[in-house]
Amino acid sequence: MVVEPQSLEHLSAEQLREMTARLMTQLRHQGALLEKLTHENALLKRMKFAAQSERFNPEQKSLLEDEIEADLAAVASEIDALQQEFAATPPQEKKQPKRLPLPANLPRREIRHEPESSTCRCGCLMRRIGEDVAEKLDYVPGVFSVERHIRGKWACAQCETIVQAPVAAHIIDKGMPTTGLLAQVLVAKYADHQPLYRQEAIFGRAGLAIPRSTLAQWVGTCGVRLQPLVDALKAKLLQHRVLHADETPVQMLKPGNGKTHRAYLWAYAPGAFEDMKAVVYDFCESRAGDHARAFLGDWRGSLTCDDFSGYKALIASGVTEVGCLAHARRKFFDLHAANKSQIAEFALQQFAKVYDIEREVKALSADERKAMRQRHTQPVLDALHHWMLLQRQKVPEGSTTAKALDYSLRRWVALTRFVDDGQLPIDNNWIENQIRPIAIGRNNWLFAGSLRAGQRAAAVMSLIQSARMNGHDPYAYLNDILTRLPTHKANQIEELLPHRWQPNAI
Repeated sequence: MVVEPQSLEHLSAEQLREMTARLMTQLRHQGALLEKLTHENALLKRMKFAAQSERFNPEQKSLLEDEIEADLAAVASEIDALQQEFAATPPQEKKQPKRLPLPANLPRREIRHEPESSTCRCGCLMRRIGEDVAEKLDYVPGVFSVERHIRGKWACAQCETIVQAPVAAHIIDKGMPTTGLLAQVLVAKYADHQPLYRQEAIFGRAGLAIPRSTLAQWVGTCGVRLQPLVDALKAKLLQHRVLHADETPVQMLKPGNGKTHRAYLWAYAPGAFEDMKAVVYDFCESRAGDHARAFLGDWRGSLTCDDFSGYKALIASGVTEVGCLAHARRKFFDLHAANKSQIAEFALQQFAKVYDIEREVKALSADERKAMRQRHTQPVLDALHHWMLLQRQKVPEGSTTAKALDYSLRRWVALTRFVDDGQLPIDNNWIENQIRPIAIGRNNWLFAGSLRAGQRAAAVMSLIQSARMNGHDPYAYLNDILTRLPTHKANQIEELLPHRWQPNAI
């Protein structure tokens, strides 16, 4: 609104008062808009020099092909398992494809399997009449070798009985790779974020370029075999009263049109003060709250999460919401970084006092932690809440400062619930730390080739990250459980979970 100075002389006092009020309203609105734009501009400047994500291009088609191969192997394994469980007649034996012999120049280590006794059941002494040799490809990072499993054949001349040590059960029946090689492929793909086409090149430098289609089949089969472990890990996780939840976007290819859409990897973990260290990832096609409800099922405990609407239905159904104080603090941090706001600075000082107390009580028991929080933290939070209410009355609607204050005021009960329960964490940083490797890996994944591929990745990464959380080497963990899993009793599966597994079990 432009007003010529000459025209003001002809306005009455009432008109001048009306114009002044209108101009002040317009000024407040423009001030709030300017603050918002300044804040956004500062954030963009901070992000300007961040590493840019790789963009989809036709050269990455091989990533999708890998996932298709792995999906096919996984589906085939699941079909075989179902046929063996429900079929009235035994499944017909498939024709095994002829495998090329392993290169003769690779070093070989012989592992001999002989009967415990060379005395026949009839009492005669058996003599060795031959042997069967099966070669499996092994891999120690950077070096291939071959395990020669030699199973001697022993025969009794008197009763013509032939005895031979049985073939050891393997995670991939009649497969070429050892569990060490399988563990290496899984760790490289899901922990080190190396796509299979890169692994093929790495193996080629070591002396044998394993086709990525073969690697993908191994990955798919292992994903199916490891799923019971992940199911058992989820069941143990849901036995805890306090959980963390978070989610991060991952691109997933849409079938048919070659385009990607945003899927989500959800993460769940026992509370930071719980006695179990683990994380379970759940790959879903969207960020809809139905996925969280489906994962948690009948669980009703205290859930530490951010202010995402997808959790609201859970809260309404009886789950106790625990807010993340770090999210509230982050709103003021961004505000202060953008324009050195004095309001934001004071809020950050109060949050710092709360976190100082929290560092002191971290190692205490739940009851001691609760007592210290109520004695020292509660007064700081009460004063901060009163101050926020006063400041909110002074700042204009729609401003960045108002939004920062509203976030905390709207969720104040959930944000301060930790004060009255020593088992509750102060924020959601525990699960955010567990989801960070996923965010780092996105630059190498680009996208998940299918829903099944994403779910398989989530399962394997759940075991790898849980092993890390318990101080285990993921390679040593996977190598051992892949060796033991084929003969391990189903009712004792919990012994192989990362928080129960011991390195000396190898």
